[in-house]
Amino acid sequence: EVQLVESGGGLVQTGGSLRLSCALSGGTFDDYTVGWFRQAPGKEREGVACFSLPDRVFYYGDPVKGRFAVSSDHAKNTVYLQMNSLKPEDTAVYLCAARLVGEIQFNYWGQGTQVTVSS
Repeated sequence: EVQLVESGGGLVQTGGSLRLSCALSGGTFDDYTVGWFRQAPGKEREGVACFSLPDRVFYYGDPVKGRFAVSSDHAKNTVYLQMNSLKPEDTAVYLCAARLVGEIQFNYWGQGTQVTVSS
C-alpha cells in the first residue's frame, strides 16, 4: 500500500519561503506522478504542481508559476515543493498525492500540512 507523508508546513511572513516534503513509501518511486494540491477554508481544492517522476515533466498552476518549484530526491523517495515569495493567499492545507503513470486519478493522498502566511 502506497503511503505519503508530508512535512515542512508552518507559519511564515509575506515574502518568506518554506519547503514542503512528501515522502512516498510502499511503491516504486519512478512509477508515479506526484501532485501537490492545496485547500483553503471555504474554497475548493486547487492543483498547485505536478511532477512526473519517470520523465521529469513539471506542471505548475498559474497562481504559483515563478514562485514555487518541485524537485525530487530519489535516494529518499521524496518530492519537495519549494515555495518562495509567499503571499497570504497561499495560506492553505497542502497535500501531496500520487498516481501511477498512465492513470488519471490520484489514488494516494497524504494527510496534509498547514501553511499559513501572515501579512
